[in-house]
Amino acid sequence: MTFQETKEKAESIWRDFADRGKRRVLVGGGSCGRAAGAHELMRVIRIFLQESAVPIAVHEVGCLGLCYAEPLVELSAPGMPRVMYRDVTAENVLDLLRDFFVHGRAGRDNAMAVMDGPATDGIPAFAELPMLKGQVRVALRNAGLIDPENIHHYVARSGYAGLAKALELSPDQVIEEVRKSGLRGRGGAGFPTGAKWEFCRRSPGGEKYVICNADEGDPGAFMDRAVLESDPQSVLEGMLIAAYAIGARNGYVYVKAEIPLAIERLEKAIAQAEELGLLGDDIMGKGFSFHLHIRKGAGVFVCGEETALLASIEGKRGMPRSRPPFPAQSGLFGKPTNINNVETLANVPVILERGGESYARYGTEQSRGTKTFSLAGNIVRTGLIEVPMGISLREIVFDIGGGIPGGKRIKAVQTGGPSGGCIPDRLLDVPVDYEKLTEAGTIMGSGGMVVMDEDTCMVDIARYFLEFTQSESCGKCSPCRLGTRQMLRILNDITSGRGKPGDLELLQEIGSAVRQGSLCGLGQAAPNPVLSTIRYFRDEYEAHIGEKRCPATACRRMAGVRARGRFSRRGADHDGAGGAGRGRTAPALQPGGP
Repeated sequence: MTFQETKEKAESIWRDFADRGKRRVLVGGGSCGRAAGAHELMRVIRIFLQESAVPIAVHEVGCLGLCYAEPLVELSAPGMPRVMYRDVTAENVLDLLRDFFVHGRAGRDNAMAVMDGPATDGIPAFAELPMLKGQVRVALRNAGLIDPENIHHYVARSGYAGLAKALELSPDQVIEEVRKSGLRGRGGAGFPTGAKWEFCRRSPGGEKYVICNADEGDPGAFMDRAVLESDPQSVLEGMLIAAYAIGARNGYVYVKAEIPLAIERLEKAIAQAEELGLLGDDIMGKGFSFHLHIRKGAGVFVCGEETALLASIEGKRGMPRSRPPFPAQSGLFGKPTNINNVETLANVPVILERGGESYARYGTEQSRGTKTFSLAGNIVRTGLIEVPMGISLREIVFDIGGGIPGGKRIKAVQTGGPSGGCIPDRLLDVPVDYEKLTEAGTIMGSGGMVVMDEDTCMVDIARYFLEFTQSESCGKCSPCRLGTRQMLRILNDITSGRGKPGDLELLQEIGSAVRQGSLCGLGQAAPNPVLSTIRYFRDEYEAHIGEKRCPATACRRMAGVRARGRFSRRGADHDGAGGAGRGRTAPALQPGGP
């Protein structure tokens, strides 16, 4: 079957799926929805269907990003608006189904949005939802809208059109299109993607590899997992385009084993792409061949660093190595290797289909395009968003995220995961791009964003994140192995009422040494939470040391202080990411969704 024939079949399947003349139920089936009860919901819905004489199609879709409102259910029927409902449970879903399909009533208290038209019966239009205003969805273009286990849904929505266009161009022309887009690595480093592909293409060698780094392990981060669960074909297509550009015939997706739903859907996506001839030999009849394999990681945080990732795929202990040579010169099995993360690759098909200049219209001069973020912590609307680069933190927190629950005051925003820094409320107007965040003392990272309110102890937050990175240190180099341990010991003393004069200066001195002497980027960035909180919240440190007092009354180990425990170590990470699943993640980092 030619690609044109595949596309025609896909469009027919999609028309049937989206037919307004049919009764349909869509259930949010990402990890966020399932964690909120979507599995039990599906069981009850199937019972209703067995008892009903009316034919109703039921599908699971991925995550729309509105994780705070899960479980989400969308209903459609002839003569009725398509309506999405929030907070649907096994207890209220039967009444919802009867009202909608039997009695023709759409307006219920938990009606959230009309999906394909204007506001109706007091139900707002989907595009007018506050969390969606200001978003530009590229990497998330299909999330929550298609069945992620049906490749035809992806193809019908311009899927593999980017690959088809790429195969009409030379590899150099493909790389130039990516250069024009200004796309930078969304895994955290921000290296220009086109330049990275160029280096690998120019490296001598007949065998080359493309790797997707899906080893997302930051506490409070769930961007890559959501893409894999909601739209895995977009990542495969991005890898295919990268492989064609650099001259690779084989590739790997390195994904942590703790996200089984993402792996399951990725495996199905690969099998379906192979069945349709979009993966394997002689793709689209153009003589281009590419084979893809999945490697499951054990959840070690350091394997998110690319050289440690390579070692893990090779069957060795996941530890970073010194560079040069860089992976583009000598990577997997000593061959030139290109490594991009999930979000980077998901953007590539759109760039090739619409042109690099179209993507570059968004963002800032040095940070083009869009970026996904996971909103977690003390914020009204937790979930997954995608916004143009250059948007301010204030717009994200208040316009999109809905501000702080309970009318409390915002205190700080932590970006960049456990290796990022904390930005105080007075700097909320800083533009979100690579350079501006670095100037503020933090990093973009892969896109984790944790919001903290006035009850948060910034000293304890620094201690929590450093505890994570210290525990996850591979131990190969002394600055990271020993330096983070000494910093953590000092922070434990400070939060226990045993802090001493000179501790802050010592923390800064050790932090500087760890930054300068660590072998990999993860070790180099480990001191960021400590150094940024000392920079912006020094008064809290001084109160802990000089007055033996926690201003936020959150440090339960401080003598005579009744702790609220807002960032205590009671919980587990929302998905067991990296080492965080071992009981170190604060409850406030757990989003309402993934």
